[in-house]
Amino acid sequence: MIKELIIDSSPSGATIALLQDKQLVELHKEQTTNNYTVGDIYLGKIKKIMPGLNAAFVDVGYEKDAFLHYLDLGPQVQSLLKLTKQVRSGGYQSKLLDHLKLEADINKGGKISEILTKGQLLPVQIAKEPISTKGPRLSADLSIAGRYVVLVPFSEVISISKKIKSNTERQRLRKIVESIKPKHFGVIIRTVSEGKGVTEMQKDLLDLIAKWETLITKLPSVEPSKKILGEIDRTSTILRDILNSDFQSIYVNDNGMYEEVKSYVHEISPDLENIVRLHKHRDPIFEHYGIEKQIKGAFGKTVNLAGGAYLVIEHTEALHVIDVNSGNRTANKENQEENALQVNKEAAREIARQLRLRDMGGIVVIDFIDMHKPLNRKELFDYLRGEMAHDRAKHTILPPSKFGLVQITRQRVRPEMNIVTSEVCPTCHGTGAIRPSILLLDDIENNFNYILLEQNEKDITLCVHPYIEAYIKKGLYTRQMKWYFKYKQWIKVKSNPAYQITEFRFFSSKDEEIKL
Repeated sequence: MIKELIIDSSPSGATIALLQDKQLVELHKEQTTNNYTVGDIYLGKIKKIMPGLNAAFVDVGYEKDAFLHYLDLGPQVQSLLKLTKQVRSGGYQSKLLDHLKLEADINKGGKISEILTKGQLLPVQIAKEPISTKGPRLSADLSIAGRYVVLVPFSEVISISKKIKSNTERQRLRKIVESIKPKHFGVIIRTVSEGKGVTEMQKDLLDLIAKWETLITKLPSVEPSKKILGEIDRTSTILRDILNSDFQSIYVNDNGMYEEVKSYVHEISPDLENIVRLHKHRDPIFEHYGIEKQIKGAFGKTVNLAGGAYLVIEHTEALHVIDVNSGNRTANKENQEENALQVNKEAAREIARQLRLRDMGGIVVIDFIDMHKPLNRKELFDYLRGEMAHDRAKHTILPPSKFGLVQITRQRVRPEMNIVTSEVCPTCHGTGAIRPSILLLDDIENNFNYILLEQNEKDITLCVHPYIEAYIKKGLYTRQMKWYFKYKQWIKVKSNPAYQITEFRFFSSKDEEIKL
């Protein structure tokens, strides 16, 4: 699998596209005005205790108070409160935790009113960015993430990623971390640390310890509700989490961003530094690499699939609903069950991509095409789980219900990516909307596949707007000529000035319209 990262930098922020085998699978927007990023640590001030919710509302400077549940306090919140009080009063001088006596873990079934009081100061971390009308969600179980390890204060536990299967490797990594970690700090060893040496692991851990020392240095003077320690920018976070030898190239369109990315890649993975390249072409970077077209085709209510099927995606406040439709063409008319399985698997692959691309979170309900054989339903479920294995967000997939519905819960930590893909219709002065014009020829060719290859029609005529006719016939090696070589027959193209710019119709040799 070949991965590429395309970064479109602008004064307002950056848009980051992740491609796998040239297909867009993730899209991230980083706004320069976004001050509430997952991982940021603030000095929160408790504004209100809600015993009924077993939670507290905390002032972190956002327009709405942030939400902190009892279960997100972390077992060692008492030690965190103790450290905060001592550091701000000047009674604790060390930057590490070696001189701090840890408090007992809190009771998992306790009450938040027994731990926190109104007006109390507590360092908290953004666990979920502000979404819709809700403020940020917080955690007091602090952690600082690096490339190979995650530093967890007030703990002695060394955890290792379950994706590292080799017992020998797990023992080796555990011994490395045990020899270099400071007292009263736990460490989570990430999957990418597999095969890494002592030098790389130690450098990463020392960088995280330096960040913790920065937090302790700032803690006495920082104002309540202000940021103490910021997470690295979104671009660097993505590189830190997913950069590996599968990456073939990273393209950036801005000199300043190019230098930053190259410097960061050199720091975390020097052998991949040469894959960072500056985009110098006159075309916009997303247009040059075909991302703009993919965005137009992937976002919106209806998503077309290559085989003629399509998805209808509806969003509500509480959940997302995806309906799978086979469309008007089928690959095998003799076996409806096999057709349904093929369409469902194609849809499952696209749904897994859509969840990552739009960063859809919460509850997702999928209505697949009905299948009667239990083995086919199991095959679809296993196939969907395999496609979802590439998703870095935490998720749970339930087997199909008796109604044929598949339910997915997916972690949501940021607002969903939402891009308006419809364009204002030039023929109705903005009173209606049409499919993106960039996909017009794709739609025409999809219909050719159905009419010429499946229906075996001969001598057909395509009727379009004059502008589209001119585009199809322009140049020496025209689009019409390409169709001739692809479909082994000449397709006539005529224009009709009465058509809308994206309207097209097909006519048979008897000049009868072919209904689709």
